[in-house]
Amino acid sequence: MAELLDFKCPSCGGAINFDSQAQRMKCPYCGTEFDMDTVIQYEEALKTEPERDNFDWDLKADANWQTDEVNNVAVYVCQSCGGQIVGDYTTSATSCPYCDNPVVIAGNVSGDLRPDYIIPFKLTKEQAKQGLRDLVQGKRLLPKLFKDENRIDQIRGMYVPFWLFDTDVNGNFRYKATRTNTWSDRNYIYTKTSYYSILRSGQLAFNSVPVDASSKLADDLMESIEPYYVQDLVNFNAGYLAGYLADRYDVPAEECTGRANQRVRQSTEKKFASTVQGYQTVTPENSSVQLSKGKARYVLYPVWILNTTWDDKQYTFAMNGQTGRFIGDLPLDKKAYWRWFGLLALVFFIVSYAAAWLVHLLL
Repeated sequence: MAELLDFKCPSCGGAINFDSQAQRMKCPYCGTEFDMDTVIQYEEALKTEPERDNFDWDLKADANWQTDEVNNVAVYVCQSCGGQIVGDYTTSATSCPYCDNPVVIAGNVSGDLRPDYIIPFKLTKEQAKQGLRDLVQGKRLLPKLFKDENRIDQIRGMYVPFWLFDTDVNGNFRYKATRTNTWSDRNYIYTKTSYYSILRSGQLAFNSVPVDASSKLADDLMESIEPYYVQDLVNFNAGYLAGYLADRYDVPAEECTGRANQRVRQSTEKKFASTVQGYQTVTPENSSVQLSKGKARYVLYPVWILNTTWDDKQYTFAMNGQTGRFIGDLPLDKKAYWRWFGLLALVFFIVSYAAAWLVHLLL
């Protein structure tokens, strides 16, 4: 069974979480705050203490799990209350369903699965709630259920795995461009079109191009809450996961290179095209983008996520846990839509009728 990590308060022994506002570990029971180094030293000291009594019970029960269920489900034991915690094989951090004790699953954040860096949460759950309120503010066609406070309470903080790609780019582009001049005399209007072949070549360096490393979350949703500011990256420590959900990557870096290449190419094309100015038309004719010295780093980014269902359709909202950027598609209240449509149609009819009647009187 995998090892679980939970972080205890040196003062009262309660489970402590990472506080995004204080940027320190904080005990929710006694209110004591600790910097990360203090917590690490305390946890190391606990490991040297002798083990408590261990009674080995050899009790076996019938196992009726199907093979596919066993392959995708992992069971852990909470170190605070002894309750079972059930997750899937990618879960890195969660909480006990019985005592709500935050735990980190050591096997999913060690060895090759250990992230290189992490951006700790900067924004709180309350700020995430406000982000959703701001998103729905003034939306007259939004179903009332989405405006209720109980929907907001389903927001959870989660660390999402990303690969950050660095690469050098050598680009060569050829464009066809035109300039048009027009003049006239007494008899004719003249138009002169000049054609140009424009060559551009150069080198670019890309750092920290992000690609979502989780198959559970849509790439376009994660990209829509960018950017993340990499200057806030810190060396990974499991303590930052305490109190949040976290998944380890299930899409290897090799499988993410296609998306990284696409993002690099799009940015390269846009950068080179921006250097061709002063023409009426510009058409790309040929391009070559060569990548070299590519490498990837494994990081965790903070995201507040809300999943909810309306009219048998699932809606996912996400907020950048560093910057507060909030994204999500809102459902449409069809009854409200047709009421507003009917009202606008009526207003349009009245205005049109009044205009027609006014024209008739004037004639």
